[in-house]
Amino acid sequence: MPANLTPEYEKAELRYRQATSDEERLAGLQAMLSAIPKHKGTEKMQADIKRRISQLRHEGQKSAVSKGPDPFHIPRGGAGQVVLVGAPNCGKSSLLAATTHAPVKVAEYAFTTVVPQPGMWHQDDVQIELVDTPPLTADHVPTGLMGTIRNADVVCVVVEAGEAALEQADMVLGVLSARGLALRSAPRNELQAGNSGRRPGLIVATKADVASPETITALRELYSATEPQAADGTGAGQSNALRSGDGLEVVAVSAHTRQGLDDWFRRLWELLAMIRVYSKEPGRPPDMHKPFVLPAGATVADLARQIHRDLPERMKFARLWGHSRFEGQQVHRTEPLRDKDVVEVHE
Repeated sequence: MPANLTPEYEKAELRYRQATSDEERLAGLQAMLSAIPKHKGTEKMQADIKRRISQLRHEGQKSAVSKGPDPFHIPRGGAGQVVLVGAPNCGKSSLLAATTHAPVKVAEYAFTTVVPQPGMWHQDDVQIELVDTPPLTADHVPTGLMGTIRNADVVCVVVEAGEAALEQADMVLGVLSARGLALRSAPRNELQAGNSGRRPGLIVATKADVASPETITALRELYSATEPQAADGTGAGQSNALRSGDGLEVVAVSAHTRQGLDDWFRRLWELLAMIRVYSKEPGRPPDMHKPFVLPAGATVADLARQIHRDLPERMKFARLWGHSRFEGQQVHRTEPLRDKDVVEVHE
């Protein structure tokens, strides 16, 4: 019986054959198994793919035991994890040094970063984890780096805003695309449902304080849709292209002057699709320094569960300050919350 293999399967098989690491081979085999037609004519092929997947997983487990902790596996921290990827000397380490207290090594020579370096960016009452990564080129992607990138909530392609900016962006995006990963400047909750090959992303152009404005304009014309949609639903009248995930926004920043860093943080927060909610006890002022961080779309009941696991069952109602029709409005446990709302739960 003929196999009648589909173009999707052939594309996945090509991805497997071009893989340069066990991690990429495993991803290719999994894509092949997902795309292969399921009928009697492909039963032996399915069994062979499953055998190879099992073998790679077993070898990976043995390697992990023998080698110890994987330096390319960075546990998530804060409200979300943002991985910085780019060519040599594009300014990733300088950005990490300017925004976090991480012990970053910044130098003029290439390939300063040899393993991923995380740091926590504290701003606007929340924390976002940034991860600096070893540089990549069209000919070399460090072993383990794609695992770091795929584990991220948001991926930032960092380019130096000079003559090579377009070339750097095209190279990095091409490397990611060849390994089955696409970036779009749309909130995480819109992109990742059922699609492991898409991530929220931005192009971050460094050294904007000395860059030619024409360079930033060229990057935006090539990749970007403007006026993005926030995860909480605000932004009426903004670009339909970016709301549907068709654009890759360009953010111009400077680690030296801190130009653009606030805007960058704001866009990361929107792409992470999280909200800050401040709690308030009856008769007391709200704690405006330690918000609860919840996914966009969370309700009063979700907040109550973060305060205490039994509180949703004990609560009678809540009062809301923020997006409600009037301050202190009484709301039901199913009331959706928005960023920077203040909630008072009554038992």
